[in-house]
Amino acid sequence: MREAHPLERRVGIEHYYSDAEGTGGRLRTAPDDFRVRELEAMEPEPLDVDAGDYPHLLVRATLRGWDTNDFARRLSNALGISRERVSWAGTKDKYAVTTQLFSLRGVDTEELPDIDDADVEVLGRIGRRLHFGDLAGNAFEIRVRDADVAPVEEITAELHARVSEAADGPARTGDGDDEPGVDVAVPNYFGHQRFGSRRPVTHEVGLCVARGEWREAVLTYVGNPFDAEPEATQEARRFVDEQAETDDPDWGAALDRMPGALRFERSMLHRLHEDGDRSAEDWRHALEAVPENLQRLFVNAAQSYAFNRIVSERLSRGVPLAHPVEGDVVCFADADAPEGLSRPDTDRTQVATDRRIDVMRRHCERGRAFVTAPLVGVETELADGEPGEIERAVLDDLGLGPGDFNRPGQFHSTGTRRAVLLRTRVDTGVDAAERAYDLSFSLPSGSYATVLLREYLKTSPEAL
Repeated sequence: MREAHPLERRVGIEHYYSDAEGTGGRLRTAPDDFRVRELEAMEPEPLDVDAGDYPHLLVRATLRGWDTNDFARRLSNALGISRERVSWAGTKDKYAVTTQLFSLRGVDTEELPDIDDADVEVLGRIGRRLHFGDLAGNAFEIRVRDADVAPVEEITAELHARVSEAADGPARTGDGDDEPGVDVAVPNYFGHQRFGSRRPVTHEVGLCVARGEWREAVLTYVGNPFDAEPEATQEARRFVDEQAETDDPDWGAALDRMPGALRFERSMLHRLHEDGDRSAEDWRHALEAVPENLQRLFVNAAQSYAFNRIVSERLSRGVPLAHPVEGDVVCFADADAPEGLSRPDTDRTQVATDRRIDVMRRHCERGRAFVTAPLVGVETELADGEPGEIERAVLDDLGLGPGDFNRPGQFHSTGTRRAVLLRTRVDTGVDAAERAYDLSFSLPSGSYATVLLREYLKTSPEAL
């Protein structure tokens, strides 16, 4: 099995699913090369409903070269409202053309401003703000330039064979329908960006949190320089590490050296300077200087890293991802997902036992069910059989158990499960003269386009 890129192995991704050579190439040469459209899961009411009952205006915005947070800030400033009155379902990349939903509380249609490189369409009204994840998935249209296009067909064929983990064979379209493309499958890894693209440490912080190692969590985030960072930042982090080794750390001096742009690191150092570092509570208070969403992200990244490790270990042992073995926990497909979107429903699970395995395997082969692995939390029940052995072995290696996620405040997590295989239909188009190719596919929310792209490019995750 082909080994993953060294940077991917740092976040628990050990293997590729296809053995063919990669194409290499460049993404996002221009915004039009990377198009993302949300697959919507929100049905608005008409514009003429009572705004008292439906106070949020729902709009669909197509953005060119806009980061989601930056656009929300620009929109709220133009409307003269608080940024808190603007909500969205998913964060999108700046270097792309994106189509996504926003909700605007207490705004009327005629108040909407004109903003450069943004087309805004009013859809109606809704009774609550959009929450993160209020979408069924995303549809992608991606061009890869400066690539070796020769392996594209072979990669697609290999990923098609992985849908059922059958023997190698030619790729084909779906079950006799008229939709273009080929059914493919890849491991449902959490992509490298989940952990920090330039400095993947969020999972390391989260692992320390789960172990109750508050001092180590803070120092992992504030110290711990990476080569990819500017030299001034590296020097500031090295100074933090040096102070941590002394009997009387000068956190004020460390704060003075930390660049102003690193406001979260500065916030932690400020609390250490003000409160001291005498107890575990002092260190936890320093870590809580960051926003609550980042506190949750630390824990989520630790869960994601453990999940990646579990999936990689299944591959290493030859335990299938596409269908269950004895002891696996299987979830069923979401019956309400948009047509053509293969979306797991992890609230509906069943343990694979000997007399049920054949039936559940057929469900998985038809895309009606998925094998799962845990995103570990205090309510997690691990699998039985060899899948359970793998889950326990990974957690033991990390020094973790489900009860370790019973931490204060935003560091607490009940856990859930996640499908280990990501299925989609990919439509490819090769332009040999331009040394470019196109990929079109749709993914359920929570899955990463990069885990499919990495199988084609087989390059550094920093290029994805």
